[in-house]
Amino acid sequence: MPPVPSVPLNDGRSIPQLGYGVFKVDAEVTADVTGQALRAGYRHVDTARIYGNEDGVGQALRDSGLDRDDVFVTTKLWDDAHAHDDAIAAAEASLERLGIEQVDLYLIHWAAPSQGKYLEAWRTLIELRERGLVRSIGVSNFPLPQLEEIIEATGEVPAVHQIELHPYFPQAELREVHARHGIVTESWGPLGQGKSDLLENPVITEAAAAHDATPAQVVLAWHLAHGIVALPKSVTPERIVENLAAAELRLTAEEIAAIDGLDRGEAGRGGTDPATK
Repeated sequence: MPPVPSVPLNDGRSIPQLGYGVFKVDAEVTADVTGQALRAGYRHVDTARIYGNEDGVGQALRDSGLDRDDVFVTTKLWDDAHAHDDAIAAAEASLERLGIEQVDLYLIHWAAPSQGKYLEAWRTLIELRERGLVRSIGVSNFPLPQLEEIIEATGEVPAVHQIELHPYFPQAELREVHARHGIVTESWGPLGQGKSDLLENPVITEAAAAHDATPAQVVLAWHLAHGIVALPKSVTPERIVENLAAAELRLTAEEIAAIDGLDRGEAGRGGTDPATK
């Protein structure tokens, strides 16, 4: 299988466009399924402290036999006030669970504006990068005002912003802001998390039939065509492989435009609104 394309980060590094996400993957099976993903060819794994499976990801990395620098590993700082107050200790604990000396990308998991700790946490992530514990830093689930605030206050632009994003909720306005700042957009729930009929939508299924592909592959190929990093999650061996094969699929301009037209605006959101957390 051809390698997954990478996109450049604003700090001079790069990130594989298709990653394996382990959100809601049981800790007991994380090492096994992450190992399957690595054997299939994934070189980007996304976890978080709150997922409770960093240990399993670390085990899979050790069992894989791959060089550490061959796999891009992301984890996240949870949004409870204690973690935001002591992000250094939280990052060190994640590194210990993962069994690695550096994480490739460390994200603030949620801005949690009501707590008012996100700016302090962002300053600490900058310090973590300077200490060499993390290579790149970014944010996840930040409303636009909070995103702009941390940039203005520190002069440091996140390398990545991970957000809910899929054809029903493409977040075009936020993606335009990212483009202006040079922030890579990363999508969690790229397939809609099974909360809608996205994979049964005729626009998607017709494109799938035209390319002898699965609907999930079409949706992932749409992300890649827009330069978005996507993090599909599956514990089914066949789907793990199928999702990665989306890197080979090239949609036509007409198909991309038709999928763009599926935007449902705020009604398409399936998860929590970051502004209310």
